[in-house]
Order: sequence, then C-alpha cells, then structure tokens
Amino acid sequence: MKKEADSPAANTKSTPQNSTSVSTWPNIYGGLWSEFRVMVSVTSVLKEVILFVAELISSVTDWFQSEPGWAKLEVLEETELKTTGGVHERHTAKTLWDKTGAVVMVVRRPGCLLCREEAAELSSLKDQLQDLEVPLFAVVKENLGKELDCFKKYFSGKVYVDQTRNFYGPKERWMFLSMFLRIGVWRNIWRAYRRGFRGNLRGDGLVLGGVFVIGPGDQGILLEHREKEFGDKVNMLAVLRTARKMQDHVAR
Repeated sequence: MKKEADSPAANTKSTPQNSTSVSTWPNIYGGLWSEFRVMVSVTSVLKEVILFVAELISSVTDWFQSEPGWAKLEVLEETELKTTGGVHERHTAKTLWDKTGAVVMVVRRPGCLLCREEAAELSSLKDQLQDLEVPLFAVVKENLGKELDCFKKYFSGKVYVDQTRNFYGPKERWMFLSMFLRIGVWRNIWRAYRRGFRGNLRGDGLVLGGVFVIGPGDQGILLEHREKEFGDKVNMLAVLRTARKMQDHVAR
C-alpha cells in the first residue's frame, strides 16, 4: 500500500513542473520580441529626427547660396576657348555649335569624383548624340595637364579651357564650408564612391559648374543646368530629349 501511494504521488508532482517550465517560454520570447520592436521603433524615430535636422541645416545653408544668373548667349558665343592636349588651338565658342548645336559640360574640377561621375554619364549618351549629329564637349577653367588626361578617361568629348570663365558666369557661384553641412553633398559623394569613382583635391573646385544644351543658329540656349551643390547632376534624359527636339527643329 505504501509503495502504491508513493508512485502516484511522484507522478503527480512531476507533471505540473514540466507544464510550468514549458509555459514560461512563450512569455520569455514574447517579452524579447516586444523589447526588440521598441528598439527598432526608437531607432527609426532617431533616424527620422537626424534626417530632419540634416535637411533643416541644408535649407539654412541655402540662404547663403547666391541665386544663379542665367547665361547670355552672346557672351558665350564670343568666348575664346583653348584646346587641350598636344596641339593648342584657339576657337571662338560659337563655331563649336553654330551649325550642329552642342552639349556642353562646365566642369567644376576635373579631379573631383563627382565631376568624373557626371562626365561618364554624359559620355554614355555619346552614341545617341552622334546619331543626332550633336557634339559633346567640356569646358574647364584651368589647364591642369595630367589631371585633364585623367579626366578624359571618363569623358569622351573634347575638352577646352575657358580662361575668362564666362561659362561659369555671368555671376560665379561658390560653395565653401557649407558643403560640409549639406546632407545632399555627402549622399552624392557616397553614391559616386559606391559606383567606383575616385578623385583628388587638385585644382580649384569651389566654383560651381553646370551643363548647357545650345542649339544651332538662332535657337539659343535650350537647356541650362546650374549646380546647386557638389554632385548635383543634370538629368540625362532631359539632355537627350532636348537634343532630339533641337534636331527636329532643324529638320523642319
């Protein structure tokens, strides 16, 4: 009788112990999951706050950035441009687009990875521009010798020197220390770096550049893109569409 009483008692005690230990696991997992969700929520909020503050600072720096003065065709036409490379020639800018029109990249600094990125993207349009018989060329403000040779690895058109810097005017726009406060600049640098572009700090890189699409004859300046910050690229589709419209107008 004693043996029979001990055996059920032992069985009866072990059952609730197992059931209690198993039932605690969902509570533990549930608590950890709740804490994880809270951490993710807090991280997301902090990220949004940081981005908001960064955008706010960028907006404040816009107050110190001068508005672009739009280029005057007659000034650009009379600008003297010098060829680069082994043969040094001088051309009046108008002769480069008077019959065919042209796409012109105004380079901020040939050694800049952001300028090289934009040069490569414009060069990707070269075959389509050739089909339209629209030349592509670039303008720099100083002849840096080997730096231009390196730049030409990314840019497939001719490169000229504008010593008068008319293509950067009529009002030159500069970006100084504010570049370090603009989240857009850091995004652009990270984007170009991830794509494999590299650069250096040689030359004057503070004067902002841009891109022009200039039509033949009396069509004038059809597209004018002015950088608002480092790495502010022109819309490549807009360049191509403008070049096509330009040639459609000539065909008529």
